[in-house]
Amino acid sequence: MPDPAVPPTPPVPLTALLAREDLGLRQLAGPPAEDVVVHWVHTSEMADPYPYLLGGELLLSAGVHIPEEAGPGTSYFDDYVSRIVAAGGAALGFGVAPVHDTVPEALVAACASHGLPLLEVPPRTTFSGVARAVWQLMARARLAELRRVTEAQQSLATAASRPDPVPSVLRQLAQRLGGWAVLYGPEGTEIAGAGREPGDEARAALTRLAQVVRPADGPGERPAPSSATDSLGGLHLAAYSLGAGHGFVLGVAAPQRTAGDHTIASVAAVLLSLLTGEQQSGTGAARSSALVRMLLGVPPEEVAALLGDGPWVVVRARPDGDGAPDPVAASALGAALGSALVDPAGEVVRVLVPADRAPDDPLPGWTLGISSAVEPEDWPAADTQAARALARARATRAPLLRHGARPAFADLVPPGEAAAHARALLAPVTAHPALTETLRTWLSLHGSWDRTAVALSVHRNTVRQRIARCAALLAADLDDPDVRMELWFALRHI
Repeated sequence: MPDPAVPPTPPVPLTALLAREDLGLRQLAGPPAEDVVVHWVHTSEMADPYPYLLGGELLLSAGVHIPEEAGPGTSYFDDYVSRIVAAGGAALGFGVAPVHDTVPEALVAACASHGLPLLEVPPRTTFSGVARAVWQLMARARLAELRRVTEAQQSLATAASRPDPVPSVLRQLAQRLGGWAVLYGPEGTEIAGAGREPGDEARAALTRLAQVVRPADGPGERPAPSSATDSLGGLHLAAYSLGAGHGFVLGVAAPQRTAGDHTIASVAAVLLSLLTGEQQSGTGAARSSALVRMLLGVPPEEVAALLGDGPWVVVRARPDGDGAPDPVAASALGAALGSALVDPAGEVVRVLVPADRAPDDPLPGWTLGISSAVEPEDWPAADTQAARALARARATRAPLLRHGARPAFADLVPPGEAAAHARALLAPVTAHPALTETLRTWLSLHGSWDRTAVALSVHRNTVRQRIARCAALLAADLDDPDVRMELWFALRHI
């Protein structure tokens, strides 16, 4: 039987047609309707419809072609049905009236023998009505499929913006397809997976399928396909090569496969390509050169031109919830901010971003602290600003907070004199960095014990103990607003 040249529309289950009370169709022979789908409808009164069928049709006939001498003792119906089956026809609908009062028993027997579903079309039902019903069901199925694909695209895009983007995308893909999704690394090992894991045999088959789409190493090797499919034990297997040629592969094992599944998996493959690929803000060679020069002692302002145009801001980001961000999550954050200059440092990710790309809106799943725009020689100061902005954002539960720089009375005091005064005033506590940072955070949050505890990730009793210690070492009344103002002035100059 030839493979049907199916159209790019969802097929209609035969059960859906039989369920239409307005059609009144009745199955007389053939396999169960649950196993049959219809791709289109064709009407023909040819004795041999084979040349006019593409496969997958519901063939409708009123039996005009049946000669009077055809009957149980002839081979006419057997030959007729065998040609429909050979052409890949999905089912035969026989119209009762105006030519025949009933469906010929020999036709019923032939359809039963060849395994072709036979439907009785009652006199009140026109062939055009059957065709219209098929197109209506196809349109509904197509709309449902488009809605499903659109919702999947949105959910995958949202997953890609989470602090753990790769596991989130895989979980969402596995949920949408009702199966298992896995990311293979360049060496063929499983990096991450989600969903219902298949058996060992299917898992091994999917690993082999991933090798088919992995880029070849040697020169002159035949290019690998971008995707490949297989099936094993009732599971549909698919592998997608991720872009940029780094050797990452997405594998999918699902119990069924529809046209929408391929589109959904392709969207996930594109997102994973962006998450696993190198995000460029300039050439890799330029960034490497800049790093080497800085390690060899060249001042930052001399290598900044290799990294792109300034001025710059430092963004400090911390993922919502517990746990430190992994390198892939940090890379995804950099991609969202448009910069490849990313440093995952413990529970915080630091990103150096051109000032014109500084984020205006919060990023889902992250709390951001952003420095003021500075030139390369002030990068360290900007990092400090971003750290303080992040601490304040977490304490106030704001998703994004910028360092606010504006002219102040402190600017009237020469920096050297201000620094000398700060060192003298704060000397008793500066020997204890934890006390200094606690005092700074506590003053910035107007003496709130709870918010200071959140910002420093310590217990509120610890904050109370440290502030009491600061008051004792400084011999100062920290409830006095004048004392607080003076200490705040001093803390900004150390």
